[in-house]
Amino acid sequence: MKQKDAMVNALLAELELRRDYLADTRLGSVYFGGGTPSLLETRDLERIFEKIHQLFQVEKDAEITLEANPDDLSAEKLRDLRNYTPVNRLSIGIQSFSDADLKWMNRAHQASEARQSLENALSAGFHDLTIDLIYGAPTTSDAQWHENLALAFEYGIPHLSCYCLTVEEGTALGTFVRRGQQPPVEEEKSARQFEYLMQATAAKGYDHYEISNFALPGRYARHNGNYWRGEHYLGIGPSAHSFDGVSRQWNIANNALYIKALDAQELSFEREVLTPEQRFNEYIMTALRTIWGVEMPKLASLGNAFSVHFEKAIQPYLAAGTVERHGEIYRLTRAGKLLADRIAMELFL
Repeated sequence: MKQKDAMVNALLAELELRRDYLADTRLGSVYFGGGTPSLLETRDLERIFEKIHQLFQVEKDAEITLEANPDDLSAEKLRDLRNYTPVNRLSIGIQSFSDADLKWMNRAHQASEARQSLENALSAGFHDLTIDLIYGAPTTSDAQWHENLALAFEYGIPHLSCYCLTVEEGTALGTFVRRGQQPPVEEEKSARQFEYLMQATAAKGYDHYEISNFALPGRYARHNGNYWRGEHYLGIGPSAHSFDGVSRQWNIANNALYIKALDAQELSFEREVLTPEQRFNEYIMTALRTIWGVEMPKLASLGNAFSVHFEKAIQPYLAAGTVERHGEIYRLTRAGKLLADRIAMELFL
């Protein structure tokens, strides 16, 4: 409890110290993510919201999202969130509706808790929901993946974030796979499940507006949309990232050191000023993944050389049918979405 109170005090102190980062920008979204913010008590969230409204101009219809694990969302917790905080959207880390999947992913909740959290949220009046689902895991058969999506549709979830399981070096899973203690990810199965995902969501009227994100019309995530479109954002808390259009900075990750610095009214972060080439690469990586695509006027604003490079480098993908052009906008085709990261990297400077 003492550590939690210290963390909340540190967050409030950082908000004060960074009140000018976004200048006079009105906030259209606030996102409480990372480190299971649903563990905070209602009074903690009230203090944070009070400070945000004191320091910043918040749009009346701002999207205010709380990230949570299913096992944190009791009926009582959700009623308090609904009645005493401005939270109007929940991001729930379901991952799967299969106990076998959840056990393999080392998740704390069970499939029954995943379903109960959605029922509790809907009963409490939260209808602006997004859930995370993972495909491509060794335990996720095609039939189970179809079932996961069918349940999401059954609950009427308006926004889905669906991620392919990846094995990264330096992680426990990466070590297990390297040692043969866990099977490697099957790329063919992952691609098959991704294709089914695109087909099933389209049939239900969802827009595939970013590689991993699907939403009913008008229900796109504003917060993530700002990130993909290169808008400025402010991140508060350990490991939080911020972007002002030219530089990127990230806070110290260690909780104790973060709290210690803010106790002394100091900020502890690293900062990187992006070169024009880095800004180009980052724009290509994020924009190409979205329904909005790469806009030539934006490339031109970075410098004519970038437009020339892109126009030349994109030609093979236009010919192959993995990228299509609409006026001054380039977007991935459905076939191209299977190769999004590879295509972006091959366009980089």
